[in-house]
Amino acid sequence: MKKSESTAKLLLIEDDPSLSLRLAQGLRQEGYQVAIARTAAEGFQSVTQEAYDLILLDWMLPDGDGIDILQQLRADGRSVPVLMLTARGETEDRVQGLDSGADDYLAKPFALAELLARIRSLIRRTAVSREKAAEWGGVHIDLVTRRARIGESNLDLTPREFDVLAYLVTLQGEIASRDMLVREVWNAGGRFSSLDNVIDVHMTNMRRKIRESAQIDPIETVRGVGYRLKAVD
Repeated sequence: MKKSESTAKLLLIEDDPSLSLRLAQGLRQEGYQVAIARTAAEGFQSVTQEAYDLILLDWMLPDGDGIDILQQLRADGRSVPVLMLTARGETEDRVQGLDSGADDYLAKPFALAELLARIRSLIRRTAVSREKAAEWGGVHIDLVTRRARIGESNLDLTPREFDVLAYLVTLQGEIASRDMLVREVWNAGGRFSSLDNVIDVHMTNMRRKIRESAQIDPIETVRGVGYRLKAVD
């Protein structure tokens, strides 16, 4: 990544003064630059005047709807990643937010640690998507040819297996939960138990292929949580 995550510039569009100040303080302590807007109009004006690495967007604002801002940003061709923050946690609300162009969705109340993890993930994904290749922990992926290798060993992966491995690479050793895989790899707005077996099958097949090709297994199962990529020699 060319730009350090901790120096990323964030725009927080949130009308609750207490919440916005607490979030901004926590984010600044992590090294992020944070600008605050408390209305839809103020937020949209800020986006048109400044370049941000990520926008934290509240759904309900006093002078409009966060979804309206999001749709306008996408209609204007602005690809800045947007993380929706809202108390509306129903599946149909999540689907509406994602379908409107949001990159991720976090329901209130949430822990700062979870927000920070989502921010890191989005910034890394955005950086990787702008590059032609990515690497972490000895795993190399070519996003143009959609080929993957470990050291000199090429991996014969299906398109979905490549997507899973590429996503794990973007997380740089952080855990990918099943919810994250459903949302980011399978592009499903809701959480469906029927996908659990699908994820397990793809993981099992991918790990078998990696062991056969490279004689190692860099994917670690974190029981009850998800999966992460281990560094390998």
